[in-house]
Amino acid sequence: MDLVLFGIQGSGKGTQAKKLAAQFGYDIFEAGAELRAIAASGSELGETVKSYIDAGNLVPHEIIMQVVQEAISKRSPETQILFDGIPRDEDQKKDFDSIMSDAGREFRGIQILLDSDKAVARILQRAREQGRADDADTDVIRKRMRTFHEKTEPVIASYKQEGKLTEVDGTGSVDEIYERLCAVL
Repeated sequence: MDLVLFGIQGSGKGTQAKKLAAQFGYDIFEAGAELRAIAASGSELGETVKSYIDAGNLVPHEIIMQVVQEAISKRSPETQILFDGIPRDEDQKKDFDSIMSDAGREFRGIQILLDSDKAVARILQRAREQGRADDADTDVIRKRMRTFHEKTEPVIASYKQEGKLTEVDGTGSVDEIYERLCAVL
């Protein structure tokens, strides 16, 4: 069964995705990385994606969903996929659910719960440790988090209502959170 991993910025979603992939054999679909890989591929779709990225524009919804569909069709039905960063809003959810259904793929959502203040503190700590200037501006961080609250939380609530979502406490160490995720799986 595939997984869709949700969590506010700073929740450790990317770190946990890598650990889960290594232990359970998931193939990670991370939307940003997938878009960059397609942009570098030289394909017709890649050229289109590259033109948006190079111009500093968001890649349109239809193209993102085309990328998702292409990524799923390239993987064998036996390959378990861990989706990170998609679906981000209600429109993506609708199309994602349809693509998954058409491909005959079952999935479960997991949300790593962490309150905004703790998430901001983690991001600022990471910025200090890794010298990441893009993560050092509290206003920018809070703006990204507002987008998560406004756009992605309704998606999470829908999956929860459909019985397709499990919540995991995102406080504590990387290993403590990972143990909770493994218990859920």
